Amino acid sequence: MKAIIQSIEPGHQKLLLVLLFSLLSALEASSVYFRGGIGFGFYDNTGNGGGGGGNMWMGGGGGGGGGGGGIPTMGATAPGPSSTSASHETAFYALQAWKSAITDDPNRILSTWMGPDVCSYEGIFCSTNSYKKYGFPDHEPVITGIDLNRRNLRGSLVKELALLEDLSLLHLNSNQFFGPIPAAFKELFSLQELDLSNNNFSGGFPSVVLEMPSLIYLDLRFNNFTGTIPEELFEGKLDAIFLNDNQFEGELPQSLGSCQASVINLANNRFTGSMPLVFGAMSSRIKEILFLNNDLTGCIPEAVGFFSEVKVFDVSYNSLTGHLPDSISCLEQIEVLNLGHNRLSGVLPDMVCSLSNLMNLTVSYNFFSALSQECSKLFYWKVGFDFSDNCIPHKGMQRPAPECMAFAGGDMSCFRIESPRRFVCGSETGFSGPAGEADLMARSP
Repeated sequence: MKAIIQSIEPGHQKLLLVLLFSLLSALEASSVYFRGGIGFGFYDNTGNGGGGGGNMWMGGGGGGGGGGGGIPTMGATAPGPSSTSASHETAFYALQAWKSAITDDPNRILSTWMGPDVCSYEGIFCSTNSYKKYGFPDHEPVITGIDLNRRNLRGSLVKELALLEDLSLLHLNSNQFFGPIPAAFKELFSLQELDLSNNNFSGGFPSVVLEMPSLIYLDLRFNNFTGTIPEELFEGKLDAIFLNDNQFEGELPQSLGSCQASVINLANNRFTGSMPLVFGAMSSRIKEILFLNNDLTGCIPEAVGFFSEVKVFDVSYNSLTGHLPDSISCLEQIEVLNLGHNRLSGVLPDMVCSLSNLMNLTVSYNFFSALSQECSKLFYWKVGFDFSDNCIPHKGMQRPAPECMAFAGGDMSCFRIESPRRFVCGSETGFSGPAGEADLMARSP
């Protein structure tokens, strides 16, 4: 210790002894355990801070290996905005690394990203930890949110952001970020919401999001992602999945049938093939399903009747065929049902037009050949209902007769085995519980 003191500039030796005395007095009066070493920081002529090590920082160095901050002891208040703790040092390093990867900041947002007080940076949100660290409560503010929506920033994401272990929200929509999502993001164990929408991200589906254990909200819409989406996407605990307006392609994963999310938006992509046969059979939590403007074919699965809580079901602008399944009558909470611009046919049944909460029904640009009695009542006067451009006799705004004649018998029908029991929603003869699921499988090809 004597040798260390002698090696310090004479003007600083007295200050060091005073600090050591204060530290020893504080430690003697308490039983606090501090992990790691002690950093001593002194400002020198070069502007460099000194010291390093551990979870305690002493002195007022200019930012080198641990300078700055106060002396936290048992009974002292939590570090104030001007103090620099170990976690703030890490956050400062992570944010400065990201700042250097942002090449355009027209609104000068990053001009506030100066100094050790990371909680004062624009777009950075901190909260206080309530859990215990090293045997006593840790009341230090930590970064829990980053919200830089609509800042028009241009740049890339950096792996150092994964050091923000308390981050629960990362919202970056409506910017010009590009490049890959770092694999290191799997270390963001606390992240619950990831919004990267309306940027310039590209490449295949970012599989690292599947390794984020706490993630429940995923928004990748309005980017340039390509390729297929993995089965695992619908097997986790995601509650909201927004993949619309990309360039995803391929068939929908079979795991979609057991997805537990409340919102699934796959609109405006290039998905092909049919919806999984048991889509809906294992889940009733979904509130919104948007598959519009893809290249889906085949029939609407009878299992959609399990979506007893769905409010929006939009599969317009595809190439779906056949008759509507009876199970649509079970969508008791449905408010928006859009089946327009497909190749659906047959009679538009009463059970669709009688849904009590339905506010918008669009079946235009299909090949329906008749209306049931209830639907006929809605044809002219019900606002929000569109039956145009079908093949319904003696009704206005329909397809030309040659188009309807050319289609007749030329498209596939949905093959369904008739059940010997009468279809009733919410019962074992309809769609409720394991018996209903078994009945569904028995009646489907």
